[in-house]
Amino acid sequence: MSTQTRPQQPRPKKSATKFFGPAAMSFPTWAYALFFFIIPLALIVFYSFGYKPDQFTAIATDRLSFGRYPEAMSASFVSTFFATLRISLLGTLLCLIIALPFAYWLAIKVAPARRSLALALVMVPFWTNFLVRTLGWQIMLSPDGFLSNWLQGLGLLDGPLDILYTRTAVQIGVVYNYLPLMILPLFVAIDASGKKLREASYDLGAGKVKTFMRVTLPMAMPGVVSGCLLVFIPLNGDYVTATVLGGASGSMVGQLIANQFNTAQNWAVGAAMAMILIISTLAVVGVGFALLKLGQAITAKLNSVPLHDGRA
Repeated sequence: MSTQTRPQQPRPKKSATKFFGPAAMSFPTWAYALFFFIIPLALIVFYSFGYKPDQFTAIATDRLSFGRYPEAMSASFVSTFFATLRISLLGTLLCLIIALPFAYWLAIKVAPARRSLALALVMVPFWTNFLVRTLGWQIMLSPDGFLSNWLQGLGLLDGPLDILYTRTAVQIGVVYNYLPLMILPLFVAIDASGKKLREASYDLGAGKVKTFMRVTLPMAMPGVVSGCLLVFIPLNGDYVTATVLGGASGSMVGQLIANQFNTAQNWAVGAAMAMILIISTLAVVGVGFALLKLGQAITAKLNSVPLHDGRA
């Protein structure tokens, strides 16, 4: 008798989901956050408790203490920090003022067939190298640059333009560099607010201004919040714009931190400065969210209709 052998069934492959569960599907996200955010931030926190042992060594961590934090809070750092905070808050506000009408026009007035071209005109300069864009403004704002010669030709200036290497030049540079980060979330939020709601507001007798204030803007608030965060947080730590356009007069905290790491080779003080900047940025963002919630609560209370005996 001949015995028939059954073909061996292939063993089921052990998927990563069996070991890691649903978290395996989000591996790229948490791996990116782990290696490019959590671990570097943990190193900065650890280094901030170290010290510089000698002239030729950048960091030592055999003795940990909080001594670098008082050392980092020097008079120059405090004054530069508040100057940075002013530049960041004003830059975020200017980006919002410029981006809001542009995003409204782009989402509502521009024909859908032409929006891709308009968005490309916004994004193409943003994809250009950050340093190259800033150097372009250095050339434009120089006393013998195009802008200076043009303003003198129009008779608006009696002499050469003298704002390069000042905080005004830094303010112009950061608004230009971070403006697309405000435009895009505002455009998405306004575009998603819905044409039907605006038409319903018009049908109920509201004008364009009232419709914008009572319908479009409240529904676009998530875009406003996202845009402000996307602009304020990186702007607070920017040092390229301040280095190229500000010089010594328009310095920002990012420059001081970079100098401690690259020039002074004092990683402990630089890490302490970085932690102070991170904590201060989170505090400002927290205060901003608290004020936003308070404003929303007050607005909701003012717009509410009181009921008397079940009637409005």
